[in-house]
Amino acid sequence: MFGIVRPCSHRLSEGLKTEWMAHLCGLCLALRSDHGQLSRIVTNYDGLIVSVLTEAQAERSTGWRRTAGPCPLRGMRTAPVAKGEGARLAAAVSLVLASAKVRDHVADGDGVLKRRPVALAARRIAGGWDRAGARTGAELGFDTALLVDAVDRQTGIESLAGPGTPLLTVTEPTETATAAAFAHTAVLAGRPGNMAPLAEAGRLFGRLAHLLDAVEDQGADAASGAWNPLTATGTSRAEARRLADDALHGIRLALRDAEFVDDKLAHVLLAHELRTSVDRAFGTSSCSHEGQANVQGGNPYGGQGGNPYGSNNPYGSGNPYGDGNPYGGGSPGAPGGPRGPRDLGPNPPSEPPRRPARRGFWAGCAVAIGLCCTCKLCCAKEYEGPWSRKKREGCCRDCDCGDCCDCGCDC
Repeated sequence: MFGIVRPCSHRLSEGLKTEWMAHLCGLCLALRSDHGQLSRIVTNYDGLIVSVLTEAQAERSTGWRRTAGPCPLRGMRTAPVAKGEGARLAAAVSLVLASAKVRDHVADGDGVLKRRPVALAARRIAGGWDRAGARTGAELGFDTALLVDAVDRQTGIESLAGPGTPLLTVTEPTETATAAAFAHTAVLAGRPGNMAPLAEAGRLFGRLAHLLDAVEDQGADAASGAWNPLTATGTSRAEARRLADDALHGIRLALRDAEFVDDKLAHVLLAHELRTSVDRAFGTSSCSHEGQANVQGGNPYGGQGGNPYGSNNPYGSGNPYGDGNPYGGGSPGAPGGPRGPRDLGPNPPSEPPRRPARRGFWAGCAVAIGLCCTCKLCCAKEYEGPWSRKKREGCCRDCDCGDCCDCGCDC
């Protein structure tokens, strides 16, 4: 699971939570149906937004849901899942972008991909995903070459970027890719008038995704010597936050210009959950139960066990960051928490304990398969995340999150 939009159950009504899960499972099953079991590992939180937007614009029909069979990631429960062109477009986009991510890891020689035989195998799989995504895209009238071209340009732009390079120059390929995907949802839904505003929303969403990834990874990238757009261009976190806030505002304005049949879930994800994603990345909080948890050094999603999906977490983790506060506990500027811009005195807080070393891509895949086959994802009291190696709880553990959140929604 990867992506920046990770809703907390305190901010989603029961109906919207069911809808969100329907699109997430629909994306996963669309990948399996069109491209085989292995492709399901590219399921991601942000890709489902393509499915959500398509459905939000389309007239309701009797065939827009189907009942999926029991799945270990849902605690062996059945569930209604989204189907149709929106889920298939989300699957095609996810495959192509995941392929680009694999090739990027190969180029950087990350983990086991340093080994030539593993790197060759990874390239073959990535190439297969490219071709599979292109086939599905062609069936839907979407040219995935736009995504591939954007990804290919990214490497060249990064190699030329240096101090003083505008950060938006670096984020442009991501913006172009997401703009194309968002705009095509209007084509699938039969609303060509929505193409322009949704392309703008997609462009700004891509900017946010790139910015927040850079902000969250800056410390780890510095430690490992990996390339980071903020560090490479000399962009301050304050400037990155300004750009993120501008993008949030622009997305809201773009959504107002589009016509929807039912945009409740799309609005919550793109207008409200994105704000939460920005606050989370920059170490602030927009939800009262998150702030309380951060002050106590606990789970930013609150509740006993901290499960953001209630008692039926399909991914075996109450917190997508693993146990505890993703920023090390405490509020900004407090010991153990993220330091504020002026908290740089002569005696800064001691360095927090190092996180366990992440597994490589293929090693993590092997562990993930083992967890599924042994049912530890749903039954274990505690297990180690396949890639992150963080401690997680089985999704069948009971969780009582309560209703302690007052998000102050002004819709």
